[in-house]
Amino acid sequence: MHEQQQPETPLAYQSGFGNEFASEALPGALPVGQNSPQKVPYGLYAELLSGTAFTVPRSEARRTWLYRLRPSAKHGAYRRLERQLGGAELGPVTPNRLRWSPAPAPDAGTDFIDGLVRMAANTETSQPNGASLYRYAANRSMERVFFDADGELLIVPQQGVLHLHTELGLLEVAPLEIAVIPRGMRFRVELPEGEARGYLCENHGCALRLPDLGPIGSNGLANPRDFLAPIARYEDRDGPVELVQKFLGELWATELDHSPLDVVAWHGNNVPYKYDLRRFNTIGTVSFDHPDPSIFTVLTSPSAIHGMANIDFVIFPPRWMVAENTFRPPWFHRNLMNEFMGLIQGAYDAKADGFSPGGASLHNCMSAHGPDHVSTEQAIRAELKPHKIDHTMAFMFETGQVLRPTRDALACASLQADYDSCWAGLAKTFDPNGYPQ
Repeated sequence: MHEQQQPETPLAYQSGFGNEFASEALPGALPVGQNSPQKVPYGLYAELLSGTAFTVPRSEARRTWLYRLRPSAKHGAYRRLERQLGGAELGPVTPNRLRWSPAPAPDAGTDFIDGLVRMAANTETSQPNGASLYRYAANRSMERVFFDADGELLIVPQQGVLHLHTELGLLEVAPLEIAVIPRGMRFRVELPEGEARGYLCENHGCALRLPDLGPIGSNGLANPRDFLAPIARYEDRDGPVELVQKFLGELWATELDHSPLDVVAWHGNNVPYKYDLRRFNTIGTVSFDHPDPSIFTVLTSPSAIHGMANIDFVIFPPRWMVAENTFRPPWFHRNLMNEFMGLIQGAYDAKADGFSPGGASLHNCMSAHGPDHVSTEQAIRAELKPHKIDHTMAFMFETGQVLRPTRDALACASLQADYDSCWAGLAKTFDPNGYPQ
């Protein structure tokens, strides 16, 4: 096997969201003045990776020019793999509230692909909208390379560091950080700590972007400069490599005679990136009442319906609670959106028990939910001094279309059969002879 790789350099990033980035691992590898000259420096091949249609408005366009050792077109036929992803089949329609305990440890020799289990989805993967939601659990680094033709991937680690070796460079992502991999971009997941567990959102619709701030103004929530894209690094490696793609929900593979992570230079805005959730600038009330959860949106994928997201990624980070004369946990509510929640660390302020790091819950459209009875009683009795909710990080994938759980999710041992009981203790406290508070 022939292998030649650039000298190892400290992990480096460039910052900004939605910017036109540029990076080269060898000096002068980026062509100057045009994207596809007749002769590319160093004898490289020019290739375009488009994340949007060619004719979308310029502000919506996502594309990156790659300058690589071999064009991606150099491969043989794909074959359908015998082992497919867990959760391939959607289960029966159910309006019930669902909650799962943390995923069990995976079988020996489970890499990131084999460790993916789809929990719920709201559309077929062939549709240009909707999302599929997964949990992953892995204990072996990938030797193969993967890309997803069905959607953009938002990865939320809960346990264990991920090294994401992408065509454009390396992202190191730990719990309390997230990473986004564009649709079609090739990558390999290595596990420097041996094991990893977390969540993944496969976005089939418009690419994720920062939400508009509206009356908040020009600052707040997630700041563009805190999003980090990788610096170019390439693998000049000959030898057999399995390249796996997800295509219309199925896994297909072909055998290459080289590493496909061989991009020496690139420029564009269709890039993988990471973000540290601890840098989120939380906005909240300083007078009374509890704000809508949309105030915690990190990234959004808009839908054709104005104001209704195809998918929102929302977090509930450490924050100060100072509202006066207010029931401070999230209120009881029924709403139009569909909510899949996960917990990265600590405890969620609306659930006293049963919702553990690595767990998940699903509340669909018009499903009545809110704090459990223990959290409710504590909040009603609490002395309303300023206090900080600390050492926690919950999140929510929220979408405008109903999420159907998969058959695997409904049949797995981690599904909690007694979830409804967390509200059973909410007794009637009405007293018609009492006085208004």
